[in-house]
Amino acid sequence: MEKVSIDDVEPSTFDPENRTHDRRGLTEPLNAGDVAVARYVLEPGERFSGALHAHMDQEEIFLVVEGEATFRTREGEVTVSEDEAVRFATGEFQTGGNEGDEDLVAFALGAPRETEDVRIARIPGVGNVACPDCGHDNMQIPGTDGEPLVCPECNGELPVK
Repeated sequence: MEKVSIDDVEPSTFDPENRTHDRRGLTEPLNAGDVAVARYVLEPGERFSGALHAHMDQEEIFLVVEGEATFRTREGEVTVSEDEAVRFATGEFQTGGNEGDEDLVAFALGAPRETEDVRIARIPGVGNVACPDCGHDNMQIPGTDGEPLVCPECNGELPVK
């Protein structure tokens, strides 16, 4: 058994432009081997992640404890209220955040824990991401910062600025 106080976990963020939101990764402190867990506290206007993305080898579940989360998918928009949960299957594109007037508290769970194949379809302020060689509409995120996005169809590359 592993137990952790969430308040003892240092907040972090995946989005360098959005350093104010409170994301606390619980995976490592709990020594979780098969599931990734994070608690988010988002103020109005803050986001879980910066871009429309999909994990090609991981499903994600978001459980809203307080407030309301709004997610955008390729099929449309879904609102998840307090005491509700939403599941995104592997390969399902989504991005979400707090578009309400009150703080949002939610937990994100991903299984399996490690995800190697993350695709991005749209970047805020840039728009849709497509392969410059074949036009495929989602690109694989590289394993190292500064490397280009890679097309899973033709291996074309799109530089990351």
